[in-house]
Amino acid sequence: MREFSGFPGVLYSTTEWVMRFSVINILWMIINVPIIIIVLSIYANNFSIAFVIYYVPLLILFPLLFFPSTTGLFAMARDWVLKIDHPSLTKAYFSHIRSNYKKSVVAGLVLTLLWLIWIIDFYYFTNEHELFRLVFSIMGFALFVFTINFFSLNVHFQMNIRELLKNTFLVMIGSPFLSFVILISNFLLFYVSTTKLVFLIPLFIGSLSAYLSFAAFYRFSLKMQEKAIINKST
Repeated sequence: MREFSGFPGVLYSTTEWVMRFSVINILWMIINVPIIIIVLSIYANNFSIAFVIYYVPLLILFPLLFFPSTTGLFAMARDWVLKIDHPSLTKAYFSHIRSNYKKSVVAGLVLTLLWLIWIIDFYYFTNEHELFRLVFSIMGFALFVFTINFFSLNVHFQMNIRELLKNTFLVMIGSPFLSFVILISNFLLFYVSTTKLVFLIPLFIGSLSAYLSFAAFYRFSLKMQEKAIINKST
């Protein structure tokens, strides 16, 4: 990245970051167009379980498209946090997708299954009692944080699927503050994007979410490394 001083520097840096977030977010959205179309169709039918024909393709498309493309999204966010520049954002993004594709698909199958179980339980049990609605809502928030942390660990550490799932769970329960930050930051981003600044959805929502989530995770991992070093020295 070129360096400028004063106002030109601020302007250049701002446009550079806007370009980064928007380009990668648009690529991510394009890859997930089939999923977006199906989800909008389900929404148009009031999420009726009768339209099961819409749900089946999602079970295939999420592991094949959403999880690999989102892994690439988080890998780019990691590069930005670590200040790793690329001559081509597009090439770097697709390179991250290709290098992690098989593992992302397998992980996507596992996480899609977890989300499917939660959705079915939420749909059938929340009408029984308000307590069930509260319990399954909390479980849904926890699963969301788990999924976000999984992406961060996957792009930052070299682990197999079992190790990733185990360590993601340990990170989630071991740092309530990190979980809170991830949950609140993503909720605020989603709320603002859907109610105030709708243009954020096609241009920034995915890349901003990945960047904020990974930045929070990275700070947490640095603190854990510092504690480990201190414990070894004592």
